[in-house]
Amino acid sequence: MPSRTVIVGSAQGLHARPAAVISEAVVDSGVSVTIAADGGEPVDAGSTMMLMTLGTTKGSQVTVTSDDEAVLARIVELVEQDLDA
Repeated sequence: MPSRTVIVGSAQGLHARPAAVISEAVVDSGVSVTIAADGGEPVDAGSTMMLMTLGTTKGSQVTVTSDDEAVLARIVELVEQDLDA
């Protein structure tokens, strides 16, 4: 399954607002996407609560995985942005 390792760009990591934006994009895509924090177990990226449990901060490294390359690219783009701005 295709995956990409990226750096979290949001100032406060994947907390409530960024997690909600990302999970909404995943749900809207209708495609399964997982995100794993550095070396951790992957979580369902369509769940705001699960993303918040990753405990990421700005600069944390995460791995985004999906069967759909276009969706993968979109979620990677969101993770890399500062969604708090």
